[in-house]
Amino acid sequence: MSIGNEAELLLEFNDFGFMYNAQAAPTLYNIDLKLHRGERVLIAGPSGCGKSTLIHCINGLIPFSYKGQMTGSLKIKGRETSTLSIFDISNTVGTVLQDSDAQFVGMTVAEDIAFAPENDCVGDPMLHERVLKAATMVGIEDYLKHAPGELSGGQKQRVSVAGVMVDDVDILIFDEPLANLDPATGKQAIELIDEMQEKTGATVIIVEHRLEDVLHRYVDRVILMEKGRIISDTPPDELLSGELLSQCGIREPLYITALKYAGVSISRDMNPSSVDGMIIGDDAKKKVREWYSKPVEITEDAPSDELLSCESISFAYDKGERKALDGITVRINKGEMTAIVGTNGAGKSTFSKVVCGFETEDEGRIFLNGKDIADSSIKERAEHIGYVMQNPNQMISKVWIYDEVALGLRTRGVPEDEISVRVEKALKICGLWRMRKWPVSALSFGQKKRVTIASILVLDPEMIILDEPTAGQDYRHYTEIMEFLSELNRQGITVVMVTHDMHLMLEYAKRAIVFSKGRIIADDKCHNILTNMSIIKEASLKETSLYGLALKCGIEDGTGFVKHFIDYERHNIRGTRKEEAYDQSV
Repeated sequence: MSIGNEAELLLEFNDFGFMYNAQAAPTLYNIDLKLHRGERVLIAGPSGCGKSTLIHCINGLIPFSYKGQMTGSLKIKGRETSTLSIFDISNTVGTVLQDSDAQFVGMTVAEDIAFAPENDCVGDPMLHERVLKAATMVGIEDYLKHAPGELSGGQKQRVSVAGVMVDDVDILIFDEPLANLDPATGKQAIELIDEMQEKTGATVIIVEHRLEDVLHRYVDRVILMEKGRIISDTPPDELLSGELLSQCGIREPLYITALKYAGVSISRDMNPSSVDGMIIGDDAKKKVREWYSKPVEITEDAPSDELLSCESISFAYDKGERKALDGITVRINKGEMTAIVGTNGAGKSTFSKVVCGFETEDEGRIFLNGKDIADSSIKERAEHIGYVMQNPNQMISKVWIYDEVALGLRTRGVPEDEISVRVEKALKICGLWRMRKWPVSALSFGQKKRVTIASILVLDPEMIILDEPTAGQDYRHYTEIMEFLSELNRQGITVVMVTHDMHLMLEYAKRAIVFSKGRIIADDKCHNILTNMSIIKEASLKETSLYGLALKCGIEDGTGFVKHFIDYERHNIRGTRKEEAYDQSV
């Protein structure tokens, strides 16, 4: 239910600006924004537009952790933040970080949730009551004695939410809550945020690139930012019926894209923010069916030779415990572009680590180009297989961006003049060239991710495995990175993407390997995977909204409709933009 202006005003920006001490120009300009109690707001915009800076101003990290010059006015509950301490602000504003691991401070779930009230000198038995209440509110009460490292990604996020809910805050900020979650858990996270708002009446601010997934639940407003300014503050139905999203490089929901391909004009009165609630007239449905009936010429790739073969691979982190990998048999051919998908904890990342030699299989054999690589070292495997980890902080070892990207080449003894050329190209591809002299510590999580991708791309591997390659990236950088990877793939490099992004899987992968509980439960074309409800349920995937649109338009073959959309995009859309996107990226 929408919140009226009569609700309590909790947050107010008036002609607000901010410039970091180390910068020559402001990051935020002329911000005018009001948030009332109970509102649900989504903040979206391309990377570097000022979203993170805006929420850092709200939660007090600016100016207490990040120094700079503020102009204008920012009030929380009627008080200027310049007169408040970080303690005062934390009693009103709670933040759930994108990286849940970075938020943990306790050895157990209970200790972590208790951190804030303990610092407020809350003693027994009230402390135990508040911890249990917060844990129960988010459904994590049965895990209070567990260590954070024993939890899944979705469970960690629930602990983080409980850690801020325990103080009964008025404003809840979620910084890219979906970035590291599988589709089903991401859906549950949005439902959890919705449930917390209903229970507490708090104002909720969500910062997220994945617009369609956030709109799984109602939001009052979408605040769109670009170049440090708010360029739109409207209800989602109004935003989706215009062109601002595409102009700012933000991905619109797939069903909206499909309707536009069919020649359907999107208007606000169609309620376009949800495929289930969308009103599609008979004429629009007819256009969709006609678009679907037109064949798309697609040339199937010729069969290629086998590159990687895994036979009955099993692995457990602790002997006698549940196997992280249980009898994995799979083959990946040269020049393939393949997605590995599945629930958090299904074994996807573990499989990648075993292939690269970071972990040693307990059973089974791995062949690379027909050669058993059981005795090959990590360094020897790295000559052929590049690996980009999910968490960039686990890969980065240098202070400066340029040095981090150049590290692998220098280790191999490549001449500095060649290093310069190759590093420059990789940094431009990943949108980091202007930051080449920056320290890594100055980067956001998404920017650090791009640094790690650049550090592998610069090595020209035969095969590259990327664990969540586009997590935290806006659509423009997502497209640049993926088009570059596609270009590498067209040149014969095998690309394997471990991902939770079903859009990425549909758009770029020709094949998907589905993991669940350490086993492979499916290996098929992407459109078959995302329209098979039993696989979707078992692997915690998410049915594509294209399937729902097909049924809504009277097309019974939802799988065929999804395939048609993929073929149309690859032939008519990506086929015409890939060279332009690649040229712009380099």
